[in-house]
Amino acid sequence: MSRIAGKFALVTGASSGIGAACARRLAADGAHLALWARRADRLEALAVEMEQAHGIRISTAAVDVRDRAAVERAAAALAASGVVPDILVNNAGLAAGLAKLHEGDPDDWDRMIDTNVKGLLYVARAVIPLMVRAGRGHIVNIGSIAGHQVYPMGNVYNASKFAVKALSEGMSVDLLGTAVRVSSVDPGHVRSEFASVRYHGDEARVDALYQGFRPLSPDDVAEVVSYVVNAPEHVTIAEVIVMPTAQRSVHHIHRDEGPQ
Repeated sequence: MSRIAGKFALVTGASSGIGAACARRLAADGAHLALWARRADRLEALAVEMEQAHGIRISTAAVDVRDRAAVERAAAALAASGVVPDILVNNAGLAAGLAKLHEGDPDDWDRMIDTNVKGLLYVARAVIPLMVRAGRGHIVNIGSIAGHQVYPMGNVYNASKFAVKALSEGMSVDLLGTAVRVSSVDPGHVRSEFASVRYHGDEARVDALYQGFRPLSPDDVAEVVSYVVNAPEHVTIAEVIVMPTAQRSVHHIHRDEGPQ
Protein backbone atom coordinates (compact mmCIF):
# COMPACT_ATOMS: atom_id res chain seq x y z
CA MET A 1 0.00 0.00 0.00
CA SER A 2 1.30 3.44 -0.94
CA ARG A 3 1.73 5.92 1.90
CA ILE A 4 1.90 8.84 -0.55
CA ALA A 5 -1.37 8.30 -2.42
CA GLY A 6 -3.21 11.60 -2.53
CA LYS A 7 -0.15 13.60 -1.49
CA PHE A 8 1.43 16.28 -3.67
CA ALA A 9 4.97 15.92 -5.05
CA LEU A 10 7.06 18.61 -6.75
CA VAL A 11 9.77 17.28 -9.08
CA THR A 12 12.39 19.55 -10.63
CA GLY A 13 14.20 18.65 -13.83
CA ALA A 14 11.17 16.51 -14.64
CA SER A 15 11.35 16.61 -18.44
CA SER A 16 13.74 13.67 -18.84
CA GLY A 17 15.96 11.12 -17.14
CA ILE A 18 15.70 10.59 -13.40
CA GLY A 19 13.23 13.45 -13.01
CA ALA A 20 10.75 12.03 -15.52
CA ALA A 21 11.18 8.54 -14.05
CA CYS A 22 10.49 9.87 -10.55
CA ALA A 23 7.38 11.64 -11.83
CA ARG A 24 6.08 8.43 -13.39
CA ARG A 25 6.85 6.35 -10.31
CA LEU A 26 5.29 8.79 -7.84
CA ALA A 27 2.24 9.06 -10.10
CA ALA A 28 1.95 5.26 -10.02
CA ASP A 29 2.08 5.52 -6.22
CA GLY A 30 -0.97 7.80 -6.41
CA ALA A 31 0.70 11.16 -5.78
CA HIS A 32 -0.48 14.35 -7.46
CA LEU A 33 2.34 16.23 -9.17
CA ALA A 34 3.87 19.59 -9.94
CA LEU A 35 6.51 19.24 -12.64
CA TRP A 36 9.19 21.87 -13.26
CA ALA A 37 11.76 21.92 -16.04
CA ARG A 38 12.97 24.17 -18.83
CA ARG A 39 11.32 22.18 -21.66
CA ALA A 40 7.61 22.90 -21.35
CA ASP A 41 6.61 20.73 -24.32
CA ARG A 42 8.10 17.61 -22.73
CA LEU A 43 6.46 18.39 -19.41
CA GLU A 44 3.06 18.77 -21.03
CA ALA A 45 3.39 15.46 -22.90
CA LEU A 46 4.44 13.73 -19.68
CA ALA A 47 1.52 15.27 -17.81
CA VAL A 48 -1.02 14.07 -20.39
CA GLU A 49 0.46 10.56 -20.28
CA MET A 50 0.24 10.31 -16.49
CA GLU A 51 -3.16 11.95 -16.13
CA GLN A 52 -4.58 9.36 -18.51
CA ALA A 53 -2.75 6.47 -16.84
CA HIS A 54 -3.38 7.34 -13.19
CA GLY A 55 -6.16 9.93 -12.97
CA ILE A 56 -4.06 12.25 -10.84
CA ARG A 57 -3.82 16.06 -10.81
CA ILE A 58 -0.73 17.51 -12.46
CA SER A 59 0.51 21.06 -12.96
CA THR A 60 3.51 21.99 -15.06
CA ALA A 61 5.69 25.08 -15.17
CA ALA A 62 8.63 26.03 -17.37
CA VAL A 63 11.19 26.77 -14.66
CA ASP A 64 14.94 27.06 -14.98
CA VAL A 65 16.13 26.52 -11.40
CA ARG A 66 19.09 28.82 -12.07
CA ASP A 67 16.61 31.72 -12.27
CA ARG A 68 15.82 32.63 -8.67
CA ALA A 69 12.96 34.96 -9.59
CA ALA A 70 11.35 32.26 -11.76
CA VAL A 71 11.63 29.72 -8.94
CA GLU A 72 10.07 32.15 -6.48
CA ARG A 73 7.21 32.93 -8.89
CA ALA A 74 6.48 29.26 -9.52
CA ALA A 75 6.50 28.43 -5.79
CA ALA A 76 4.24 31.40 -5.07
CA ALA A 77 1.85 30.27 -7.80
CA LEU A 78 1.61 26.82 -6.21
CA ALA A 79 0.93 28.34 -2.80
CA ALA A 80 -1.68 30.71 -4.27
CA SER A 81 -3.49 27.72 -5.76
CA GLY A 82 -3.64 26.13 -2.31
CA VAL A 83 -0.90 23.58 -2.98
CA VAL A 84 1.88 22.94 -0.49
CA PRO A 85 4.13 20.11 -1.69
CA ASP A 86 4.27 17.14 0.66
CA ILE A 87 7.33 15.91 -1.25
CA LEU A 88 10.05 17.86 -3.05
CA VAL A 89 12.37 15.91 -5.34
CA ASN A 90 15.29 18.28 -5.99
CA ASN A 91 16.48 16.53 -9.12
CA ALA A 92 17.53 19.27 -11.56
CA GLY A 93 21.25 18.95 -12.14
CA LEU A 94 23.92 18.29 -14.73
CA ALA A 95 27.56 17.66 -15.47
CA ALA A 96 29.27 19.77 -18.12
CA GLY A 97 32.64 18.82 -19.52
CA LEU A 98 35.33 16.48 -18.26
CA ALA A 99 38.73 18.13 -17.96
CA LYS A 100 41.60 18.75 -15.60
CA LEU A 101 40.87 21.73 -13.39
CA HIS A 102 43.58 23.87 -14.94
CA GLU A 103 42.21 23.08 -18.41
CA GLY A 104 38.50 23.39 -17.59
CA ASP A 105 35.96 25.67 -19.21
CA PRO A 106 34.66 28.28 -16.74
CA ASP A 107 31.36 28.38 -18.64
CA ASP A 108 30.91 24.68 -17.78
CA TRP A 109 31.77 25.46 -14.16
CA ASP A 110 29.10 28.16 -14.03
CA ARG A 111 26.44 25.82 -15.46
CA MET A 112 27.19 23.14 -12.88
CA ILE A 113 27.43 25.45 -9.87
CA ASP A 114 24.40 27.50 -10.90
CA THR A 115 22.24 24.40 -11.47
CA ASN A 116 23.49 21.82 -8.98
CA VAL A 117 24.14 24.12 -6.03
CA LYS A 118 22.42 27.46 -6.44
CA GLY A 119 19.40 25.96 -8.19
CA LEU A 120 18.89 23.45 -5.39
CA LEU A 121 19.22 26.27 -2.87
CA TYR A 122 16.71 28.49 -4.66
CA VAL A 123 14.10 25.72 -4.81
CA ALA A 124 14.70 24.68 -1.21
CA ARG A 125 14.48 28.27 0.02
CA ALA A 126 11.19 28.80 -1.82
CA VAL A 127 9.51 25.54 -0.80
CA ILE A 128 10.75 24.62 2.67
CA PRO A 129 9.03 27.55 4.44
CA LEU A 130 5.71 26.36 2.96
CA MET A 131 6.35 22.89 4.38
CA VAL A 132 7.35 24.21 7.79
CA ARG A 133 4.19 26.31 8.03
CA ALA A 134 2.08 23.34 6.93
CA GLY A 135 3.73 21.07 9.50
CA ARG A 136 4.67 18.39 7.00
CA GLY A 137 7.04 17.64 4.15
CA HIS A 138 9.81 15.46 2.77
CA ILE A 139 12.75 16.77 0.71
CA VAL A 140 14.68 14.33 -1.45
CA ASN A 141 17.86 15.75 -2.94
CA ILE A 142 19.30 13.78 -5.84
CA GLY A 143 23.02 13.70 -5.16
CA SER A 144 25.66 11.41 -6.62
CA ILE A 145 28.38 9.00 -5.68
CA ALA A 146 30.52 11.87 -7.03
CA GLY A 147 29.60 13.68 -3.82
CA HIS A 148 31.35 10.96 -1.82
CA GLN A 149 34.42 10.17 -3.93
CA VAL A 150 36.47 12.36 -6.26
CA TYR A 151 37.56 11.07 -9.64
CA PRO A 152 40.04 12.44 -12.20
CA MET A 153 38.74 15.41 -14.20
CA GLY A 154 35.52 15.46 -12.16
CA ASN A 155 36.73 18.38 -9.99
CA VAL A 156 33.94 20.99 -10.23
CA TYR A 157 31.14 18.44 -10.72
CA ASN A 158 32.51 16.59 -7.68
CA ALA A 159 32.57 19.83 -5.73
CA SER A 160 28.96 20.58 -6.65
CA LYS A 161 27.79 17.16 -5.50
CA PHE A 162 29.84 17.33 -2.31
CA ALA A 163 27.93 20.58 -1.76
CA VAL A 164 24.62 18.76 -2.25
CA LYS A 165 25.67 16.25 0.40
CA ALA A 166 26.58 19.06 2.82
CA LEU A 167 23.38 20.96 2.08
CA SER A 168 21.26 17.85 2.65
CA GLU A 169 22.87 17.34 6.04
CA GLY A 170 22.57 21.05 6.83
CA MET A 171 18.89 21.16 5.88
CA SER A 172 18.18 18.16 8.03
CA VAL A 173 19.87 19.65 11.09
CA ASP A 174 18.18 23.02 10.58
CA LEU A 175 14.78 21.32 10.34
CA LEU A 176 15.20 19.39 13.59
CA GLY A 177 12.07 19.93 15.67
CA THR A 178 9.82 20.20 12.62
CA ALA A 179 8.00 17.40 10.83
CA VAL A 180 9.98 18.03 7.63
CA ARG A 181 12.32 15.19 6.66
CA VAL A 182 15.39 15.37 4.41
CA SER A 183 16.85 12.51 2.39
CA SER A 184 19.59 12.23 -0.21
CA VAL A 185 19.57 9.60 -2.98
CA ASP A 186 23.03 9.34 -4.51
CA PRO A 187 23.36 7.23 -7.68
CA GLY A 188 26.40 5.83 -9.41
CA HIS A 189 26.35 5.41 -13.18
CA VAL A 190 22.89 6.00 -14.69
CA ARG A 191 22.29 5.89 -18.44
CA SER A 192 20.25 8.96 -19.38
CA GLU A 193 20.73 12.29 -21.14
CA PHE A 194 23.21 13.16 -18.36
CA ALA A 195 26.27 11.85 -20.20
CA SER A 196 25.18 13.41 -23.49
CA VAL A 197 25.06 16.79 -21.76
CA ARG A 198 28.45 16.23 -20.10
CA TYR A 199 30.07 15.32 -23.43
CA HIS A 200 28.27 18.10 -25.32
CA GLY A 201 26.41 15.63 -27.55
CA ASP A 202 29.36 13.36 -28.41
CA GLU A 203 27.49 10.04 -28.46
CA ALA A 204 30.62 8.01 -29.21
CA ARG A 205 32.03 9.09 -25.83
CA VAL A 206 28.71 8.25 -24.18
CA ASP A 207 28.75 4.74 -25.65
CA ALA A 208 32.34 4.26 -24.51
CA LEU A 209 31.46 5.33 -20.97
CA TYR A 210 28.94 2.50 -20.61
CA GLN A 211 30.80 -0.09 -22.65
CA GLY A 212 30.84 -3.56 -21.11
CA PHE A 213 28.56 -3.12 -18.12
CA ARG A 214 24.92 -2.46 -17.34
CA PRO A 215 24.41 0.94 -15.67
CA LEU A 216 21.39 1.92 -13.64
CA SER A 217 18.33 3.19 -15.47
CA PRO A 218 16.40 6.27 -14.36
CA ASP A 219 13.62 3.87 -13.32
CA ASP A 220 16.02 2.13 -10.93
CA VAL A 221 16.72 5.43 -9.18
CA ALA A 222 13.01 6.31 -9.12
CA GLU A 223 12.34 2.99 -7.41
CA VAL A 224 14.68 4.01 -4.60
CA VAL A 225 13.09 7.47 -4.35
CA SER A 226 9.68 5.83 -4.04
CA TYR A 227 10.96 3.59 -1.24
CA VAL A 228 12.42 6.59 0.60
CA VAL A 229 9.28 8.76 0.44
CA ASN A 230 7.04 5.83 1.37
CA ALA A 231 8.80 5.32 4.69
CA PRO A 232 6.58 5.90 7.77
CA GLU A 233 6.53 9.51 8.91
CA HIS A 234 8.58 8.76 12.03
CA VAL A 235 11.33 7.25 9.84
CA THR A 236 13.94 9.26 7.94
CA ILE A 237 16.18 7.51 5.42
CA ALA A 238 18.92 10.11 5.47
CA GLU A 239 21.12 8.86 2.66
CA VAL A 240 21.11 6.09 0.06
CA ILE A 241 24.00 5.30 -2.28
CA VAL A 242 22.72 3.21 -5.19
CA MET A 243 25.01 1.74 -7.84
CA PRO A 244 24.81 -0.86 -10.59
CA THR A 245 26.08 -4.24 -9.45
CA ALA A 246 29.03 -3.90 -11.83
CA GLN A 247 30.14 -0.72 -10.02
CA ARG A 248 31.56 -0.69 -6.50
CA SER A 249 33.01 2.84 -6.35
CA VAL A 250 33.74 5.68 -8.73
CA HIS A 251 37.04 3.92 -9.44
CA HIS A 252 35.88 0.29 -9.62
CA ILE A 253 33.70 -0.94 -12.50
CA HIS A 254 33.74 -4.46 -13.89
CA ARG A 255 33.46 -4.33 -17.67
CA ASP A 256 32.56 -7.47 -19.61
CA GLU A 257 32.45 -7.44 -23.36
CA GLY A 258 29.57 -9.96 -23.36
CA PRO A 259 25.87 -9.12 -23.92
CA GLN A 260 24.36 -6.60 -21.48
